[in-house]
Amino acid sequence: MASVITVLAPGFEETEAVTTIDLLRRAGVTVSVLGLDAREVIGAHDITITADRPFGDFSGPFDGIVLPGGQPGTKNLANSAPLLDLIRRTHKQGGLCAAICAAPTVLGKAGILAGYKATCYPGCEKELGGAEFTELEVVRDRNVITSRGVGTAIPFALELISYLISPDAADKVRKSIIYK
Repeated sequence: MASVITVLAPGFEETEAVTTIDLLRRAGVTVSVLGLDAREVIGAHDITITADRPFGDFSGPFDGIVLPGGQPGTKNLANSAPLLDLIRRTHKQGGLCAAICAAPTVLGKAGILAGYKATCYPGCEKELGGAEFTELEVVRDRNVITSRGVGTAIPFALELISYLISPDAADKVRKSIIYK
């Protein structure tokens, strides 16, 4: 079964994180929730999430990285040299690199978006590291999936399921949550 890590930094966007984690788990994807600096992580709207473990304590195999946006969460992710290195290694090995809202800028800072199509939260376009920007809700280009924000969290998660498992698995989850 597919597995991903989701890294939460202080100031992350709660809806993007929880929606994605929830729908991936409904589809049977193993999601390891990692706190960038600690297990207790306070989101952008003062909601505290307890991660499975701190980022530095994770060593297991995984098929991809999923990053929620939010501020200052995105800036905190972008300032983590170990995370940027992990993104580069994951991408080079063909693993999924996915980000929503402002977090695609972290992929840009990691240097993996040049030559890819991507999207992001309005106003972050110049920080996509050479990606070809598009205004679509969700953009999948090879092993990179990006999305625009809270309002696109469900289609983002469904695209991740489609990529990691199958379009049929994504459709099954879509129907189970009564989503268009």
